[in-house]
Amino acid sequence: MNAIANWFDERTGYRKLVNDALYESIPGGSRWRYVWGSTLVFTFTVQVVTGIFLWMAYSPSSQTAWESVYYIQHEMQFGWLLRGIHHFTAQLMVVLLALHLMQVIIDGAYKAPREVNFWLGLILMQIVLGLSLTGYLLPWHQRGYWATQVATKLAGIIPEAGPAIQRLIVGGPEYGHHTLTRFFAMHAGLLPGLLIVFLVLHIYVFRRHGILAKDPQRAPDATFWPDQILKDAVACLGVLLVVLLLCFWNAPHSMSELRTLAEQDRLGDVLGAEMGAPADPADDYSAARPEWYFLFLFQFLKYFPGPMEFYGAVVIPGAVLGFMFLMPFIGRWKLGHFFNVAYVCILVAGVGLLTFLAIDEDRKNEQHVRAVADADAKADRIVELIRGQAGISAAGARELLRSDPKTHGPKVFAQQCAHCHRFDGHDGTETIPTSPATASDLNKFGTREWIRGFIENPAGPHYFGPTANASIKGEPVATRFTEGEMANWAKENVPKMQQQELDGVVEFLVAQGKRADIDPVNEELAAIGRNFFAKGSDNASACADCHHINVNGEALGEPGGDAPELTGYGSAEWLRDFVLHPGAENHYGQRNAMRPFAGQISDKDFNLVTNWLRHNWYEPKSQAKGQ
Repeated sequence: MNAIANWFDERTGYRKLVNDALYESIPGGSRWRYVWGSTLVFTFTVQVVTGIFLWMAYSPSSQTAWESVYYIQHEMQFGWLLRGIHHFTAQLMVVLLALHLMQVIIDGAYKAPREVNFWLGLILMQIVLGLSLTGYLLPWHQRGYWATQVATKLAGIIPEAGPAIQRLIVGGPEYGHHTLTRFFAMHAGLLPGLLIVFLVLHIYVFRRHGILAKDPQRAPDATFWPDQILKDAVACLGVLLVVLLLCFWNAPHSMSELRTLAEQDRLGDVLGAEMGAPADPADDYSAARPEWYFLFLFQFLKYFPGPMEFYGAVVIPGAVLGFMFLMPFIGRWKLGHFFNVAYVCILVAGVGLLTFLAIDEDRKNEQHVRAVADADAKADRIVELIRGQAGISAAGARELLRSDPKTHGPKVFAQQCAHCHRFDGHDGTETIPTSPATASDLNKFGTREWIRGFIENPAGPHYFGPTANASIKGEPVATRFTEGEMANWAKENVPKMQQQELDGVVEFLVAQGKRADIDPVNEELAAIGRNFFAKGSDNASACADCHHINVNGEALGEPGGDAPELTGYGSAEWLRDFVLHPGAENHYGQRNAMRPFAGQISDKDFNLVTNWLRHNWYEPKSQAKGQ
């Protein structure tokens, strides 16, 4: 081995390089306060290694980025761990950067002749933040997509050149495929290359001047090997331990649950980094926020509204950073050094305070909380859909959500139906419209509870009651429905009905909808209801006196009566005909007060909203009822 080592040293001189690297003098001995620079190099190395392996499975396009990240998180062997280490190491890198900066300032390691090295460190800090910003978009999930818009729009407020700079960053007038590919090029190519170049310069200049010991007489001098390198190694292992703990943060407390997830290849559901729903430009995310380490700037900008935003986003942060480049000159004097230390401490405290205020405000903001909960629900839902439908089609994961009644049905309801109707008092997306409802509340429509409530009190606030707020061609609807035939029938007949008759009519009408999400129909009770519907009783008049229904070829009541036909009531077919043509003779006829939707809504949107109202969507077998 000595012969081989001598041969190699004669040709490369590696022994001198190793000696210079390991036996650097440390005045006053090794210290724990010196470990921060090494932990930063360690975290960057981890980022490079894990990033290369992620790159092997990542596909940087707006059609495949999220899908490839899903593969890494849920399909690749230990992909969740690889992605988790990469994600959380990036988070810790920002924290370590702040600690290293504070240590350098407090120790005075920025003073002459170390000014150039300090400036190189500030440049490295900006590159690291740039890596964090560009990396957040790459999973192409909803939060990263909208958060990146918040961040990049700041460039657009620069006078004159702002819009052109923003288009250059975004890759065009809109956020899309070119935005992703540019950010990927910066994140995986340009910025790491720049970081390596400046890191080499930083270490070179650092070694040229050596470590500045604040108290060199505290202990005998030592060398980098083995004393300081031991502390650095322990600190790096500590960082790695924290990263691994974060990767397992959401792990179930029971080992049996964890073992079950492992057997089902579902560890990626709970371990590693967060996996949001795929980005959808058509689905506005009202809780868009930058990552936590940029939240302070987001909060700071709230104090600079309108034209003042430029000063909060560019001028003041630029001045703060520019002042830091002047610190080596200010620190030449003792008072100047104290000022620099105070400046950095106040700056860090201010960043921490602004971050806390931003998080606290969001926690108290109901709209933000709902938006985050909705995003989390969609993230879970897309995984269910992919597994339930045996993968992702060529249309992409986004289309799975857009075609899912449970996810997209409420949005269609809010757009098309909530002008008149409500869903449990809101517009389907838990937003309460400012204008009053003019039609019935459709929450639980077609269920036993909804039908019973309608029969007992059709003029109530959940049924015909809101129609008093409506008007047709400028004419108020007034009491057309609240004091109409159905309301009068209910007042006169429902109190006279036996409980079994009322329950039977409800069961009979529920049977028409043929819904799979509710308990099976009680056929005996439905038969009682059918008999009452057709013939009534000694005390109460029959439903068929006004309504017509065709059951298995048998007609109950006369077609073209005074009330809507109930054949297939609540079914998808009935809803289609009723919603598209409410003024048809088999529905409300001349008394119609509902806008016809024929030609006003696409088949896809119509199916989404009706399937949502009927709870007709895919659910895993463990959650589905009656499926």
